[in-house]
Amino acid sequence: MQPHQLNSQIDPQFSAVNDYIINHLGSNVPLVEKIGHYIVRSGGKRFRPLLVLLATNACNYPNQASETDHIKLAAVIEFIHTATLLHDDVVDNSDLRRGKDTANAKWGNAPSVLVGDFLYSRAFQIMVEIGQLEIMKIISNATNVIAEGEVLQLLNSRNPDLSEEDYMKVIIGKTAMLFEAATETGAVLAGASATQQSALQSYGRHLGIAFQLVDDVMDYLSSAEEMGKNTGDDLAEGKATLPLIQAMKETDAENRKLIRKAIREGGLEDLQPVLAAVKATGAIEYSQQKAQQQSQLAIDSLVDIPDSSFKDTLITLAKLAVERKS
Repeated sequence: MQPHQLNSQIDPQFSAVNDYIINHLGSNVPLVEKIGHYIVRSGGKRFRPLLVLLATNACNYPNQASETDHIKLAAVIEFIHTATLLHDDVVDNSDLRRGKDTANAKWGNAPSVLVGDFLYSRAFQIMVEIGQLEIMKIISNATNVIAEGEVLQLLNSRNPDLSEEDYMKVIIGKTAMLFEAATETGAVLAGASATQQSALQSYGRHLGIAFQLVDDVMDYLSSAEEMGKNTGDDLAEGKATLPLIQAMKETDAENRKLIRKAIREGGLEDLQPVLAAVKATGAIEYSQQKAQQQSQLAIDSLVDIPDSSFKDTLITLAKLAVERKS
């Protein structure tokens, strides 16, 4: 079951978001449309736009046919997310995402970057149509923080001395920020109280952290088919994610030296012994526990949101985020 199928009331709105996205990829430049359609149809679950729909509905956003701004806002969030994927794959030299060739593998780096820019600008065009300054403020700040998070990750690449605290700063910026923006702007659009807006902002942040922690764990557990990208990509890129950071704390001097070398040099030459060390030290379980804690914090954040099927689905999503395999 796909996440949007958890709530029958959301399903038609979710379909409307998909239609809106496809209908707003138009460009006078054929390659822009071609790459845009390829990336948005490449199998993503649309998790972030779903959060917009759930947040607006949980705060009693009007459901009349004329009220379509929540559809537009959900599309904005997905366009921004898709743009970051295009840029990330270029930065990381990735050739596989969601089990398919990346756009840069098919068309090259330059077109991928430029189409990412197009999607960013299209998102801001749609935001102007929505016409709410507070939403523009939140999303413009989010895109700025996301960019900083990506640069911070780049600076920390091949750094075996990265601390858990600094790692958390990276994932809050590059991943959790857009989750937070999705739920917070949903609350703003629905005219929610300041308390409810803060609650959904907190929910999105903690959910985003949990989501990324699970992503980082799966890089050491999943096959390429399950993950939709190459297993070991993080290690190959010299990324010191939480499983590696924790393994270095708990392992012996010889394995610590091995992991440090693997992070500094990148590549997959030492993948198997590194995997063995990560699993032997309980670093996987430690990271999973951290994700569970963040998931529970997300659920606890919803205490001031009125009971509804939409709130129930937000709770279910927080639980599923740490149980997923892809």
